[in-house]
Amino acid sequence: MRRPRITRKRVAIAMGTVALFVGVAVLGIGWYYSDQIEDGGLRVKHDPPEYEIEVVALGEGRVTLRFPAGADPAKEPRILGVEWPGGYGRVSETLEIDGDTVIREYAPFEGVLNVGDQVRLDSFAFPGDPERAHGISFQEVSFSSPLGELDAWYVDGVDDTWVIFVHGRGAKRGEALRALPAAVDAGLPVLVITYRNDERAPEDPSGFYRYGLTEWEDLHAAASYALANGANDLVVFGYSMGGAVVASFLYESPLASRVSGVILDAPMLDFGATVDLAAQQRGLPGFLTATAKWIVSIRFDIDWGALDYPSRADEISAPVLLFHGCKDETVPVWVSEVLSEMRPDLVTYVLAPEAPHVGSWNQDPAKYEASVREFLVAAAR
Repeated sequence: MRRPRITRKRVAIAMGTVALFVGVAVLGIGWYYSDQIEDGGLRVKHDPPEYEIEVVALGEGRVTLRFPAGADPAKEPRILGVEWPGGYGRVSETLEIDGDTVIREYAPFEGVLNVGDQVRLDSFAFPGDPERAHGISFQEVSFSSPLGELDAWYVDGVDDTWVIFVHGRGAKRGEALRALPAAVDAGLPVLVITYRNDERAPEDPSGFYRYGLTEWEDLHAAASYALANGANDLVVFGYSMGGAVVASFLYESPLASRVSGVILDAPMLDFGATVDLAAQQRGLPGFLTATAKWIVSIRFDIDWGALDYPSRADEISAPVLLFHGCKDETVPVWVSEVLSEMRPDLVTYVLAPEAPHVGSWNQDPAKYEASVREFLVAAAR
């Protein structure tokens, strides 16, 4: 019996069908991951704290903590706050790790910790506000932004160079409490600001975090407030996404010329690279990530190129002190390395080998604060 001949037309139809199927599948997966980017990276969230770590034993100057399933106690930095409803403490050196259980040095701060309490670890390492954390007097002030009034902590100083702290995405002003004493020791007035999309702050018209593209206007408003109230020069200090806000301010604000120094801690200077890193950790192939990002650009009006701040590094004119941890699993370290390599004339790069995201202070507070203090003193000359 003669076999039917497979014609070129049939082959072409079959190949076209396969290509169509693959294309639809790629678009479907890309659309799904674009939803993940929107949910995890763009959508504004203010989730309440979760107390998921159990205190299983307490001893003289030590605490035993049991982590929830899937967590890795070994990834936590050296110094952290321990928070629970009604109290706060501090853990430092790790004494022993056994699976999901860790024994660490412990010192109380506020309240009484008991066996059986559920706690959370806090990378900000200090509770509350400058007075509560360090005994530093401060004032609650407000300044006018394009979207409305925003709050800030103001700490007085003897110099006319002010430091403006800008926290990261979804964080709070407490993120600045680790470096605040270094600025106070240097004699510089400090403004620790809120900005759009913070709790009780105006929302960005897009409904999303914009990674500096709009938030820089709030930093500009804070800078205007500082200059109207005695500042002559400014040092801008950004954590994580706050680094993107600072970078955009340096490129867009007419007040950038008043900046005498920039401090960046694990700055998210390329949101696209951050998305790429998250996709790699999930095992997503590069072509699917690229498809998802293309869909995001259309669905949510994201200009990935505009969020690549190192590409404009030649526009920076002020000295930069740059911290980044080698074990950062959120913001790729190589982006900071690119900035450092592009502007070696301005960037002092301090790499923390064991630090996770925004964890350089937590690994070595003394070294971190000394670097900040020295930089601020030089910036205020």
